[in-house]
Amino acid sequence: MGKPTGFMESGRTPPERRATTERIYDYNEYYHRWSDTEAQDQGSRCMDCAVPFCHMGCPLGNVIPEFNHHVYKGEWEKALKVLLSTNNFPEFTGTLCPAPCEGSCVLGINDDPVTIKAVELSIINYAFAQGWVRALPPKIETGKRVAIVGSGPAGLAAAQQLRRAGHDVVVFERADRIGGLLRYGIPEFKMEKWILDRRLRQMADEGIEFRVNVNIGIDIELQTLREEYDAVALASGATKPRDLKIPGRELGGVHFAMDFLTAQNRICEGEELDDSELMSAGDKHVIIIGGGDTGADCLGTSHRHKAKSIHQLEIMPHPPGIRGPNNPWPEWPHIYRIASAHEEGGERVYSVSSKRFIDDGTGQIHSLEVNEVETKIIDGKPHFIEIPGSVRELRCDLALIAMGFTGPEKSRLLESSKLKLSADGNVWRNENWMTSEDGIFAAGDMQRGQSLIVWAIADGRSAARGIDKYLMGDSDLPAPLA
Repeated sequence: MGKPTGFMESGRTPPERRATTERIYDYNEYYHRWSDTEAQDQGSRCMDCAVPFCHMGCPLGNVIPEFNHHVYKGEWEKALKVLLSTNNFPEFTGTLCPAPCEGSCVLGINDDPVTIKAVELSIINYAFAQGWVRALPPKIETGKRVAIVGSGPAGLAAAQQLRRAGHDVVVFERADRIGGLLRYGIPEFKMEKWILDRRLRQMADEGIEFRVNVNIGIDIELQTLREEYDAVALASGATKPRDLKIPGRELGGVHFAMDFLTAQNRICEGEELDDSELMSAGDKHVIIIGGGDTGADCLGTSHRHKAKSIHQLEIMPHPPGIRGPNNPWPEWPHIYRIASAHEEGGERVYSVSSKRFIDDGTGQIHSLEVNEVETKIIDGKPHFIEIPGSVRELRCDLALIAMGFTGPEKSRLLESSKLKLSADGNVWRNENWMTSEDGIFAAGDMQRGQSLIVWAIADGRSAARGIDKYLMGDSDLPAPLA
């Protein structure tokens, strides 16, 4: 490496977050960006560790030591070339990925790991600023046509790879704007949408066609799509929310988290919604059921709505501050984390189970009854034992269910097709990423189940290779999971 002693000379210094007293009044991104010299200093911390386990932690197989080295040396164009060799959208992963690579960083054994994610973001930001990120239309056209169903990260990655292989690509999206969860599921304060639009312009300049307001299975039958295209890739995600079927679920004021987030994102896009569509948290007692990232997104949005109080509930116990003996390196560290939204306020409540929503007498929610639980591991699985006498009520005008997703929606697309499903309800596919129907492929959460953005991009790249091989007999497209 360029500076073998860098990790001893510089500590981990992530990008500084904007003051909470400032950022809760807008929807701009919550962090400041590094200067070039700050990025170079942090890149110098990458060790000459011989076996870089960060590769194992990254589903894309990002060549992390090399781009860290180039950043430290100020060789930004070389760093960009290395980064783009494995990742179509570093500005998305550098912003939104939880960075499993950092959990596998060798330096993390006994020190703070390298700030890999932020270095990655610095590279792509520098490249855009220099005008290095340009459209790369194919030099040779194959004459083959591919339809991509879904415009989230998996669909977009597959689309770009297939277009660069010379195929005509059309991306179909049922919503009114391209981007999937990147557009409507991720709050503006985590990723401003001009970043997405900038990348979409590049893809359009490469010759990719985007069609919105087209619901495959309703507006166009899947079989019809298959007949019109040489191959079809399904990348519609795992968007069926996990429900909380307890008494009072039907009360007004109880909503799925994604409906709440989507409404606010539409407002940020300039749409005018009435109060019933907006589901405003303003001046309300809000309870978020679910302690994950989606719940934190609801928390940050509720702060910006000026909620009166916010509780975020988690049935699991409070995580430890450091790795436990059953969670050794290089596994992902299951430790206590503070998202930007948690810095802004609200109360996190652990080891509680939701029992019933309580009516205010008019069909609206008034409070939530919860019960404290003790977690016991039986046969390797957590079981939640209610603690007698621990029932209590929490005041609640707005309840947001943020308990994750159970798989792809059983929509007309799936109901009208003969696609085989896996035991967990996802779309089955073989080792070449093809489903049970010839010429129809699957990528991302639709075949994997709820997962990370970095897995979605990796799946999209791998499915693109499978499709290219199906169409041409072989493929030179790189793919991490081929």
